[in-house]
Amino acid sequence: MKYRLIALDVDGTLLNDRHELTPRVKAAVQAAARKGAEIVLCTGRGPSNTFPVLRALGLEGTIIGHNGASIVDSRRKVLHEAVIAPGRTREYIADLRERGIHFDLNTTFETYVERLDKTVARMYAALHVKPIPRDFRDGLPERMVKLSAFAAKDLMDEVEEAWRKKKHELHYIRSGDEFIDVQHPDATKGKSLEKLAAMKGIRREEIVAIGNYFNDIAMIAFAGVGIAMDNAPQQVKAEADEVTLSNNEDGVAVALENLGLA
Repeated sequence: MKYRLIALDVDGTLLNDRHELTPRVKAAVQAAARKGAEIVLCTGRGPSNTFPVLRALGLEGTIIGHNGASIVDSRRKVLHEAVIAPGRTREYIADLRERGIHFDLNTTFETYVERLDKTVARMYAALHVKPIPRDFRDGLPERMVKLSAFAAKDLMDEVEEAWRKKKHELHYIRSGDEFIDVQHPDATKGKSLEKLAAMKGIRREEIVAIGNYFNDIAMIAFAGVGIAMDNAPQQVKAEADEVTLSNNEDGVAVALENLGLA
């Protein structure tokens, strides 16, 4: 089988826990690209702080960002957006404010925040995000694609449990131990990977997807070969065709090598 598209999650998958792209992983991804596979970074990050990862790989290509809410090419051309109406986020904003949980509001290319303490600033710095201060009482951003909440894991567990008991117009997903993202119901990595494949005339059997967290399940399930990292929760591994080594053991490189792509 010739694989024409490789969809790679970024944090916890392509990068190790120090947010580093190791030489072995970089070499394997570049080798797969040389063999004709298109590399698509498919991430919960926005495109703006994913472009540097694509450049570090020495590649051009497409980014599926914000868990599938945006598809953008390397020239920053927007191919797809799943926009959410501002009014549909107000209930979530009110709940997060009441709980004292930090949140940001995202368009395809910008991240807006009401406040920025030291802990939150460190988080954004680690992800290479430059948030824009904004008083949301003056209005919410137009063409918003994601609301992202950030707090300690135990607090995020409480929020997820409370939200599970409510009816929701929007879709929410746990994108990391410390993150919950709220988006349009049609915004998933799997649905956007399917859209992109249709644009390019690529069959799902020709797609490899590699990821490590709950927001990766949809793309792992859609791809012809879905691969979970060893650092993934068991529920993610259960959806995968294969499990590779962890992100701290060059698991992406091992997976691509085993498929004969590197």
